[in-house]
Amino acid sequence: MVEILKELSKDNKKITLQNVWQAKRNIASHINKTPLIFSPKLSNSTNSEIYLKYEHLHESRAFKMRGAFNAICNLTPTQKSLGVTTFSTGNHGFAVALAAKKLGIRAVICVSKHVPKAKIEKIKSLGAQLEIYGDGQDDAEQRCYELVKEQGLTVIPPFDHPEVIAGQGTIALEILEDLPDVNCVLGGLSGGGLLSGIGLVMKSTNPDIKVIGLSMEKGAAMFESLKKGEPVSVNEEPTQADSLLGGIGENNQYTFNMVQQFVDQPILVEEEAIKKGMAYLYKEHNIIVEGAAAIGIGAILNNDVSIVENTKNVIIISGCNVDLDAHANAIKAYL
Repeated sequence: MVEILKELSKDNKKITLQNVWQAKRNIASHINKTPLIFSPKLSNSTNSEIYLKYEHLHESRAFKMRGAFNAICNLTPTQKSLGVTTFSTGNHGFAVALAAKKLGIRAVICVSKHVPKAKIEKIKSLGAQLEIYGDGQDDAEQRCYELVKEQGLTVIPPFDHPEVIAGQGTIALEILEDLPDVNCVLGGLSGGGLLSGIGLVMKSTNPDIKVIGLSMEKGAAMFESLKKGEPVSVNEEPTQADSLLGGIGENNQYTFNMVQQFVDQPILVEEEAIKKGMAYLYKEHNIIVEGAAAIGIGAILNNDVSIVENTKNVIIISGCNVDLDAHANAIKAYL
């Protein structure tokens, strides 16, 4: 634990387990604890215990609520009066818009042309100002920082931010409360905010707890950055797991280093496996989720992940902001 914190102290502000507990207190009046659901069929097929962390049950329908509320709660009165902005593939933008609405703060959400219509409509419904800019999240990020200069808004980044990371880490606190002897956690790996927070908590609790990060085969910026040993840019391509699109930022301050330290294995998952995961959750658990939320199930069904027998494993079901027609088309071959 001491060595972990020494490494993180390279940054201007180190992120600690204490920060995650502070985040839990900050968001307590806004965020309900999500259930941890046992998956009988998946457990039987792997000779292990598989649990699903239902993060799609938040009001924003995705885990991003945690980080967004924590970051906004930590703003100064002046920052709150001027408003906030963010760049997003959808779920974080919706979370920031919802948090801002509940706290009476102006919000401007920047998204790229690749963000699905269903997510855009949800953001609009909250009364936030929406700017659609460019062909990828890097373009949306550029516009976001232009607004900072033009209007004095405060950026709430989607992942590379101490309060956002700490907020996502509260997921791990809840997992440990319900399943203290957990052996492995699997979740989507995009910019790294989710698994940085979860990884910090899990490795601080027990370094033997495995953390596995899953990305789609094409456009996986964090995966490619880990391969090269530094942040790199990648081209975004259409995917079932659109919530995992986006770069990690050339000047990444937190998540790249934290993913390097805390994620034991990054894995790429093919598109058909993601569809299988979506279909499985629909058939076996009666839930409709987006591709990024089903990637862990797909990875197991496709044998991309080897689950150790007689272990306790948690899969993060990250969100359900998906167009129903797109969902139906994705799963129809596997019903």
